[in-house]
Amino acid sequence: MMITSPYAEQLARIPVRAHRVDVDGTETVWWEYGEADAPVLVLVHGFRGDHHGLEPVVAQLPGFRIVSPDLPGFGESATFAGRPHDIEAYAAWLGAFIDAVGITGPYTLLGHSFGSIVSSAAVAGGLSPERLVLVNPIGAPALEGPRGIMTRLAVFYYRTAAALPERAGFALLRNGAIVRVMSVTMAKTRSKPLRRFIHDQHDRYFSAFGDRDAVLEAFRASVSNDVSQYAADITVPTLLVAAEHDQITPLSAQHRLVTLFPDATLEVIPEVGHLIHYETPGDAASRILTFLGAGARA
Repeated sequence: MMITSPYAEQLARIPVRAHRVDVDGTETVWWEYGEADAPVLVLVHGFRGDHHGLEPVVAQLPGFRIVSPDLPGFGESATFAGRPHDIEAYAAWLGAFIDAVGITGPYTLLGHSFGSIVSSAAVAGGLSPERLVLVNPIGAPALEGPRGIMTRLAVFYYRTAAALPERAGFALLRNGAIVRVMSVTMAKTRSKPLRRFIHDQHDRYFSAFGDRDAVLEAFRASVSNDVSQYAADITVPTLLVAAEHDQITPLSAQHRLVTLFPDATLEVIPEVGHLIHYETPGDAASRILTFLGAGARA
């Protein structure tokens, strides 16, 4: 039985429509929340998730037209045909997606976790949102520092899953115990109902991918790149929404990251880890709204 989202009532007040569009040969499924004539916010979700993960944040942002796709290879979107699932491909896809859905006026781009790398690479490469918001940004190389050993273990896990026969490989990737350990490790909230919701979300959507090789390629991309590579080339006003206890990028690295941008602000949400989008979406939305409001007044 699906556990009801603590944000369901707020989300239900926002109209939503599902769409499919061909983006340079990749069928992409995307969701549109809010009114068609409202200010536009484009969302890019994290690794192994899909658009569902950012719905708690969507629920806190009435008054926007929110465009939220499933990344190629995840959720309901198709995998890339004939090209690897690397940062270059995802960044090119993002620009083509924005063109394909007809966004021609001003918009804000928001990337979470792996989506922060994709969004940053796209903007550094010429994509031109009015403003950029990075939630739980990946601000330092995952293969370096104290987290490097755990990352290498994860690389081994994904490589093993890709090398096994198809059925066994999918079973390993979708192993419920492994997904639950990840979820328990990342969740910081003491609220038992919220923890149950987070675990249920990961159980339901963390294994919604189309291809083992695509998952491995995307994982390699996620741990071999980070936002700091692109920051100096991002000239649009940028907001970093970081977590005090992020397990992926320590807070010290976020304080360094913000100095690499020509125009960036860092907001730190206390007592939360890498799941800002599930645990403190209201706090994140409040800081995002302040940032967008300040931009409008400038």
